[in-house]
Amino acid sequence: MLNFNRLSVWFLFSMKYLLDEIPFSETARIAKTFMRADRQPTEPPPFLYDNFNEVGKQLVDMISSVLGFKTSEHIDETMLVLLSAYSPGKPPVVKYNYAKFIANKMHDQLVKLDREGVFKYSSYIYHLFMYYQSECFQCPIKKLDSKGERRSVIFWSSVFHQVQNSPYSYCEFIDQFVYPVSYLLKRTPPPRISYDMQKILQLPKNYKIGD
Repeated sequence: MLNFNRLSVWFLFSMKYLLDEIPFSETARIAKTFMRADRQPTEPPPFLYDNFNEVGKQLVDMISSVLGFKTSEHIDETMLVLLSAYSPGKPPVVKYNYAKFIANKMHDQLVKLDREGVFKYSSYIYHLFMYYQSECFQCPIKKLDSKGERRSVIFWSSVFHQVQNSPYSYCEFIDQFVYPVSYLLKRTPPPRISYDMQKILQLPKNYKIGD
């Protein structure tokens, strides 16, 4: 979608790099190029989405989708520095290694998981398992579209899509995705009920689902 030359040297996509590479003059250029003439900013970012022109809104929508942002109501420094890669009629001039950024963020969160108890990139882990171990899952997987062309892995299955009309219940998600993943990681069938849950419910250690 961003159409970068894969042989070029990519810049590491990090917050420090972003904030160091967005001088006031560049912010002014972005505003003049991608914001409405009657809505030029007089204060520092974040800027309102409605203040951008049609081209600016299209770029903001695209970048928001790539980054996984749930809203683009306010355009902050992160969004502005990515917008700085674009000029009308020209290809992007800055190349960010977003894959390395995500890998570093995932590693950092996994290291801190015991202390913070939060992991924000579970969907990436889901898709990695689905892409490399698709034969291990019982849920229907469609790798090709109606024209026979290969689809992005995020469209292979809806088993882990968080949508209201998902065809899978939570129990089916556990049975058809979480359980096989646990088996792949441990190489032994994982317990259907954890030891902690057995203690809470005061169940015997030899208890099995269906007893």
